[in-house]
Amino acid sequence: MKTNERKLPHGRFQTVRTLAFALAGAMVLQAASVTPLHAQDAKEKKITDKDITSAVEERFLFDNAVPWTFIDIKTNEGIVTLTGTVDNLLAKERATKIAESVKGVRSVVNTVNVQTVARTDEEIRRDVENALLNDAAADSYEVKTAVNAGVVTLSGTVQSFQEQSLSLQLARQVRGVKDVKSTIAVKYKSTRPDPEIVADAKRALENDVWLEPSKVNVTATSGKITLTGTVGSAAEKTRARTLAWVMGVNSVDDQGLKVEPWLAQDMHRKPGITVIPDDQLKKAVTDAFVYDPRVFSFNPEVEVSGGVVTLSGVVDNIKAKQSAEQDARNTVGVYAVKNHIKVRPVNPPPDEKLAQNVKDALLRDTVVDSFQVDVKANNGTVTLNGTVDSYYEKSHAEDVAYRLNGVVSVKNSLDVEYPTVTYHN
Repeated sequence: MKTNERKLPHGRFQTVRTLAFALAGAMVLQAASVTPLHAQDAKEKKITDKDITSAVEERFLFDNAVPWTFIDIKTNEGIVTLTGTVDNLLAKERATKIAESVKGVRSVVNTVNVQTVARTDEEIRRDVENALLNDAAADSYEVKTAVNAGVVTLSGTVQSFQEQSLSLQLARQVRGVKDVKSTIAVKYKSTRPDPEIVADAKRALENDVWLEPSKVNVTATSGKITLTGTVGSAAEKTRARTLAWVMGVNSVDDQGLKVEPWLAQDMHRKPGITVIPDDQLKKAVTDAFVYDPRVFSFNPEVEVSGGVVTLSGVVDNIKAKQSAEQDARNTVGVYAVKNHIKVRPVNPPPDEKLAQNVKDALLRDTVVDSFQVDVKANNGTVTLNGTVDSYYEKSHAEDVAYRLNGVVSVKNSLDVEYPTVTYHN
């Protein structure tokens, strides 16, 4: 029988907060998001290092994915340094993203140590290869895996930066992985002239609903992108760098892109502010599909009327359908999305095999305690029953199932044993 305490690295324990405490804390977090995160007088009031440290601490406190008790935060002139210990690589990654989203943060230095469960390099290598092989998008990638002391190195060739990123992310989610390095080569089908690359990169920045690109300059020399100018947060800077990796790009230099907290009161441009003609909006959504490795090969049909996007067509996995909808929602000018895409798996495994594939995926996952999860499958619909520790773990288990070949839908009936603050993806 589990107690209401959860064992963490070095034999320490974290007392799990109750839902009532979490809800009360959520109101505190909301207030914290006003100061310093969304202060109306941001230009007049200087955001101090103390303000930043406090805001990052509060965001860690109310996020299921980050063991805030074991992470220390220091801020110096807007540069946040994270130290401490976590039990999986995804928690370390998420800590960086959360810190970057805080207003006033110019950069994040994450030296948190990942202390995972003890596993052999051969076990990890096998699980990483299976994760790539069973993923609905990455199963055809020519990627090889090597492991040394829990550090995974991926090599081989892919056709885009986005395919490389997906491969790395799948490896990071395997239990026992301490770090992931890449020597994967991106080989494009053809060489593109710099003006085309710059035009595509600018369009990617302009079409993204999470980024305010008006003060970002883009240049290219021999396929090397250089970003200069200003953005409103470290998170915007990271997103701009990622979006700039369009077809033909060999590297992205964002050293000249400065973070100025006063630039934007809110990183997310509100829907309805930007009105874009339907034909231009259709092109923006289809352009987004090109740079999504889960979507581009299916070429979903896009219709737009008054800012409402309707998606149709056929894909062979549910994750592709979800990703297409999210790509559309992330496009500036989109008011709503109707997702009529149909999921028709190619050569789906029998239900018994599909259920076992999901169980295996949960077993190798670094977040989910799979021994408490029962999996059943019926005509491609996977049902998850059992108990997990948090809403984050529940959401993550569902996402693990969605990524597998043959899954058409997921019924997530997992109970949360320790209901803390709801996880926000």
